[in-house]
Amino acid sequence: MKILSVNAGSSSLKFQMYEMPEEKVLISGVFEKIGMAESFYTIKINGEKVKKMALLDNHTDAVKILIEELLSNNVITSLDEIKGVGHRVVHGGSKYSSSIIINEDVIDTIESLSSLAPLHNPANLMGIRAFMKELPSAISVAVFDTAFHQTMPEESFIYALPYEWYTKNGIRRYGFHGISHDYLTETLKKELDNDKPNLITCHLGNGASISAIKDGVCFDTSLGFSPNSGLMMGTRSGDIDCAIIPYIMKEENLSLNEVMNILNKKSGYLGVSGISNDSRDIEAAADQGNERAKLSQVLFVNRIVEYIAKYYVKLGHVDAICFAGGIGENSMATREAVMNKLAALGVKIDNDANNVRGEFKLISASDSKIPVYIIPTDEEVMIARDTYNFI
Repeated sequence: MKILSVNAGSSSLKFQMYEMPEEKVLISGVFEKIGMAESFYTIKINGEKVKKMALLDNHTDAVKILIEELLSNNVITSLDEIKGVGHRVVHGGSKYSSSIIINEDVIDTIESLSSLAPLHNPANLMGIRAFMKELPSAISVAVFDTAFHQTMPEESFIYALPYEWYTKNGIRRYGFHGISHDYLTETLKKELDNDKPNLITCHLGNGASISAIKDGVCFDTSLGFSPNSGLMMGTRSGDIDCAIIPYIMKEENLSLNEVMNILNKKSGYLGVSGISNDSRDIEAAADQGNERAKLSQVLFVNRIVEYIAKYYVKLGHVDAICFAGGIGENSMATREAVMNKLAALGVKIDNDANNVRGEFKLISASDSKIPVYIIPTDEEVMIARDTYNFI
């Protein structure tokens, strides 16, 4: 059975097609600069990657070209072969604790939650509408980034604010990157042969979050009401003192929108280093002696360690810790720095094992009190699995 996994952004459309239940990737790609000049797309099939320029006025144009590529590359011979399309949707609010088949009511709900994710939900809906128009016979499934975290108890998701702000306005910790944390949890359940493990899962990339998994389900997570919370990230500040906002507005004569833009797009690695939001650039500059790059790296590592230590205490015991995401899977230096600072918890690194990028591997020493893994995350396959299960 052929299933498409889709992640639609405001100007992009990523996809992978699977043969299910084998989970074999048949074709993948991304359409970029949709609605802009010089739009293009990249297709990867049979180990070859091809880039093509194309006029992409909207997401429907991208879907039409995608279908043409599927047919011309003999991935399908008929549109009826595509039985399902799974869509990543960033925000499902408190309503959706699992994936759901998309109908007009679901679309209306996703749209109503756009105020909670104004940069993401409207873009996700563009992809949903485009595929439902071009592939009306395929079942469409919404897979929510927030759903995995809906198992959190009230003590974990409530802020110390007037309680009515939660009941009336929906202000609470929602958590994000849930599809990734779900994948990491399921992978470690199999690895540890334990259906109810206590875990700390670290999704570390340009966007980053850490989750505490208790008895096999999410108990707490670092991302909160918005994706700009918790850890320091590529361009996002993470947790800050809220009094900074009105203070800097007055001092620098900035509007609220300008300050929020800075906190989301000009802070984090980029803001502290003044160089880049890419951890690879930061590490290279730090190795060359750039003090602000060194500071950026230390701040990032310290915030990770703080959350792991906090969750360790909350959980009581931890069966495993894992690193995932672009930084977690590929930065040996970041993993080493984090693990060395966790020595008080009995964590010990195997430096030879840690000398690897993008591979599933146990990287803790044999006498480490907590095993630590690298797990290349796979959000696309989680979307495909949920879609397949509905069908």
